[in-house]
Amino acid sequence: MPLQRLTYSFSTRLPVSRARAYRWATDYRPTDLSRVGLKAKRKVRHLAEDLILLTDSFEVDPFNSRRGARTVKVKLVHLYPGQWSWTSTHVSGPARYSQFLYELVRRGSAASTLHFTGSQVEQATRPLTRSSIDRRARQLKREDSELWARFSIEIAKDLA
Repeated sequence: MPLQRLTYSFSTRLPVSRARAYRWATDYRPTDLSRVGLKAKRKVRHLAEDLILLTDSFEVDPFNSRRGARTVKVKLVHLYPGQWSWTSTHVSGPARYSQFLYELVRRGSAASTLHFTGSQVEQATRPLTRSSIDRRARQLKREDSELWARFSIEIAKDLA
């Protein structure tokens, strides 16, 4: 099956400083996904100071509507603290080869903005049209921006 690459982006305001948001977002823990209501387990393996391997196992895959769907996603995260950014590259799972860029921008002393750029790679299950690609990209943008809205609530709770 051919692959399709879907790109999308969004920005979301975070209620904490850029430094606090960066520390919170890149301090990966096994409970990260369950804290925002996902039925998932996360294994965190620090390969180097700025390199992390995440293994996310979803009991009920929120990204696959097929009944009983379970998914394991392995992601390699590169941290760039001097640039207030990080990347997450899927090395296995349904979105293998996908890459996501996270960049934080300062918004005063008590707020920041996350700029997210997604490049999702998926198998094409049917012939691609511009409208089907755009529709799927909009769906991914909605899913990821909703997830970050939930993370924003957790950041506020943790760092208030």
